[in-house]
Amino acid sequence: MKLAIFDLDNTLLGGDSDYLWGRFLVEQGLVDGDWHARENERFYQEYKAGTLDIFEYQRFALGPVAGRTPEEIGQWHQRFMAEKIAPIMLPAAQELLARHRRAGDYLLIITATSRLVTSPIAEAFGVDHMLATEPELVAGRYTGNMTGVPCFQGGKVKRLEDWLASSGFNLAGASFYSDSHNDLPLLECVDHPVAVDPDDTLLDHARARGWPVISLRGQDFGAVGNG
Repeated sequence: MKLAIFDLDNTLLGGDSDYLWGRFLVEQGLVDGDWHARENERFYQEYKAGTLDIFEYQRFALGPVAGRTPEEIGQWHQRFMAEKIAPIMLPAAQELLARHRRAGDYLLIITATSRLVTSPIAEAFGVDHMLATEPELVAGRYTGNMTGVPCFQGGKVKRLEDWLASSGFNLAGASFYSDSHNDLPLLECVDHPVAVDPDDTLLDHARARGWPVISLRGQDFGAVGNG
């Protein structure tokens, strides 16, 4: 069984769930709106530029849930999924996942976004497993901190290697789909890297390496490959 590995934000989704979660918190009056909106935008721009401090960002992103229980966050999720995520779940992404299921592949999402945000999204996509940045829970409540290695840039490789060691899977014949140059460390590790609606840096890299470049949004990137 081969691994089919997928980034989540701006790959399977036509937007960024972490950024939208921040907007959702502002719209629901759950955070200081003006400050949180400014910081959310700053961190998003730093992510796109490849300069994000993931530890600083996770303190910001997880701070609003400190002291909350998973059950409380689950109530927020229902509205978040309906208002922010359902509209950006790409039909072409669903078909790509279905194609890998028909091939008998094991479907794995690997995302820098916290599991707190992404768990219901992975469930909605029906994947087999997900690796994500992990929020800390103590005595049944979120602390506002993350735990373990953040699932970001080279940390994605580390988290995947640890999972492979415990799961019995390997990377022989594996595919990885991503939109972001932040994922170049993992893209370089697999037999079949695929750039999906890529940022400019990843697009240039993919073209130089002859990697397939595809769109799940109907964009035209030229004849580089079809995955």
